Amino acid sequence: MSVRSTFPDVTIPEVPYYALILLHAQEWKDRPAFIDGPTGRTLTYGQVAGGARLVASSLAKRGFKKGDVFAIYSPNIPEYAVAFHAITMLGGIVTTVNPLYTVDELAFQLNDTKAKYLVTVAPFVDKANAAAKRSQVEETFVFGEAQGATPFASLLESDGRVPEVAIDPRRDICAMPYSSGTAGRAKGVMLTHYNLVAITLQLEGVGTTTFDQDSRSLAILPFYHIYGMVALMNYPLYKGALAVTMPRFDLEQFLKIVQDNRVTHLYLVPPIVLALAKHPLVGQYDLSSVKLINSGAAPLDEGIQKQCAQRIGCLVTQGYGMTETSLAISVSTDDPSKTRIGSSGLLLPNMEAKILDVATGAELGPNERGEIVVRGPNIMQGYLNDEGATARTLDQDGWLRTGDIGYIDNDGYFFVVDRVKELIKYKGFQVAPAELEALLLSHPAIADAAVIGSPDEEAGEIPKAFVVTKSPITPDEIMAYAAERVAPHKRIRKIEIVDQIPKSASGKILRRLLLERERASK
Repeated sequence: MSVRSTFPDVTIPEVPYYALILLHAQEWKDRPAFIDGPTGRTLTYGQVAGGARLVASSLAKRGFKKGDVFAIYSPNIPEYAVAFHAITMLGGIVTTVNPLYTVDELAFQLNDTKAKYLVTVAPFVDKANAAAKRSQVEETFVFGEAQGATPFASLLESDGRVPEVAIDPRRDICAMPYSSGTAGRAKGVMLTHYNLVAITLQLEGVGTTTFDQDSRSLAILPFYHIYGMVALMNYPLYKGALAVTMPRFDLEQFLKIVQDNRVTHLYLVPPIVLALAKHPLVGQYDLSSVKLINSGAAPLDEGIQKQCAQRIGCLVTQGYGMTETSLAISVSTDDPSKTRIGSSGLLLPNMEAKILDVATGAELGPNERGEIVVRGPNIMQGYLNDEGATARTLDQDGWLRTGDIGYIDNDGYFFVVDRVKELIKYKGFQVAPAELEALLLSHPAIADAAVIGSPDEEAGEIPKAFVVTKSPITPDEIMAYAAERVAPHKRIRKIEIVDQIPKSASGKILRRLLLERERASK
């Protein structure tokens, strides 16, 4: 059976995303919107909205137009929001890139999206330019200054005249973050203006009462990721709150920034929640300003959830979602009486869900475990350049197969317990086993390989490879070979040399057997 959200539906206007997010920016023009945590540098609402218009004006004069793609390859800094909304004002498409990507990984995304421009930060300019030369990128910009790139600040030198662009919110793509599929490389997730407007108002429609204009959130999760983009960069802008940015995670700096800026809301991933629950450094800082901690991107252990809540003295909740749903499927309210430990909360307004038997596809009832399938206004349009993957994930009636196993209890609370997909979740980041397997097989000493997620208390899962060798090579040499060719979160962290990889008659790797073997060894 299908279930509808227990929350009332919200009205979703057909407006461009930037128009909703910056709706009150002029009214709040003198209020701080972003503070750079390490330096204290501040951008007001007026500077964000006004800066976006100036940059949009300059880009239009350079020939950037509706449908063109602009890549942002940067850690979290206040100017990220200026670039994001300038691009969308012109009907352009923002593709956000993991700043830890290698040249090869960046070049793939630039080519896949046919990006016209690219902006980065000074330490990454060499990598950005190397990738740009292998793509259609016409110009590389840099936040700050660096040889070989145009200062992004030069785009602020304009008359601020932005051409009128007819944006169809339901059809026109606004953002294209990348999400790993169950096989191969990451895929561009096409999110329209309507999708992103919807998720903003759906989150608001949950009726949380603690997040308002006096709220201070810490933007530690990366803006290139859907969680950071929607929940940490844009939702605070919409609500009139303050976001404190951090370009990279360092526990001691994180704790100091929370203390010094009196941060009230923390949106985190399980490894950081684990640190807050157990690390001795936490006791050295005053975190009494924190009202709410929400964990997402991967399941949070119930025991850690309770420990963190007791230690910090605040409500700790969970949410559940994916890039393909513009962020969320279910969220917990900030009403302690409606929070259930271990649950990822209630279905968002305007959404429907059903649980399907994995073997038969039959619809299941309350408390029965199966694949979670959802539908709503926040569901992606599909994967870029991959109709096959789109068809396997999204049916003609708008139902999205999440690939996650879970159940919905009698009161509508979601519990996510496992995955149909074989993706590895390392500290909330998705890692596709097939990509690492293909990389390992490119080494002349390796005959066969399979990669799984090995359970790990801190990271959730770590990539582990089972390798069949054809000439002498050590596990350390294999890990070093892979580490040079992938982003840090994709690195293989355990190796087991085996005689053969279990496979089906059709040649498909039986990762299930390897997973069972790994779990049995713990």
